[in-house]
Amino acid sequence: MSTTQSEKQALFITSLIIFWYSSNIGVLLLNKLLLSNYGFSFPIFLTMCHMSACAVLSYVSIVFLKIVPYQRIKSRSQLLRISTLSIVFCGSVVGGNISLRYLPVSFNQAVGATTPFFTALFAYLMTMKREAWLTYGCLVPVVAGVVIASGGEPNFHLYGFIMCIGATAARAFKSVLQGVLLSSEGERLNSMNLLLYMSPIAVLVLLPVTLVMEPNVIDVTATLATEHRYLGLLILVNSTMAYGANLLNFLVTRHTSALTLQVLGNAKGAVAVVISILIFRNPVTFIGIAGYTITVMGVVAYGEAKRRYK
Repeated sequence: MSTTQSEKQALFITSLIIFWYSSNIGVLLLNKLLLSNYGFSFPIFLTMCHMSACAVLSYVSIVFLKIVPYQRIKSRSQLLRISTLSIVFCGSVVGGNISLRYLPVSFNQAVGATTPFFTALFAYLMTMKREAWLTYGCLVPVVAGVVIASGGEPNFHLYGFIMCIGATAARAFKSVLQGVLLSSEGERLNSMNLLLYMSPIAVLVLLPVTLVMEPNVIDVTATLATEHRYLGLLILVNSTMAYGANLLNFLVTRHTSALTLQVLGNAKGAVAVVISILIFRNPVTFIGIAGYTITVMGVVAYGEAKRRYK
């Protein structure tokens, strides 16, 4: 009986990981498809669609399906902290989507792999938390790999690169900020409840920004929808998958461990690069591949060093 249960548990976890990979890579590839191949040049509006889907589906999942217990906001100061996190989160997602307009997915993932560097930097600046020198040493190839990959990227675009670096830094800043702002036991929220509150705040922030910076989004989208009959469906699927990626991220962490998620995340980047090259046929060079490989190896070494010297 126990063998059967363990087999079922293994099958369940394997299925979770497969769905997690599919949703994360699917969102990334659909973002690139919409923003580059369909002429849908509205990354802020696309981010707002993602946040709208996250707001609605988070409410359904927590209040009706009860995937996780519902956690209430207990004070105005807690709401202010969550709002701050939401704005930083918006910046990271918008920056990432903007970068996909100009950069291949492969190079986008190479730059995104430098997240541990920015996380360590912000952790030191904001909390004075220090790691062992060997741990910091592992960050050298993380940065060096991206520098090498940049030099070997045929489709390098400076603005896209700046947006990608900004998005990566904002993502790291959000994770450190979350630990600082919601550190007390009474105010700590699990990731799904945090998403429940951050998403509608993000929509409220992104709506006026969209109206100012992308005022013709409705007219252009309607025109594009007549040329590409599945455009509306793609945006809907893309937005739903954005929520699915967050949900599965939470479930994989809950049923495995944060370390397992980190290892899977490193592998996911490599898988996304291979699939994107096969689909979009963007040219790659040996220098670019070498740079990305060095970065990933640096990330793996950093994770291992951090674990050992904890």
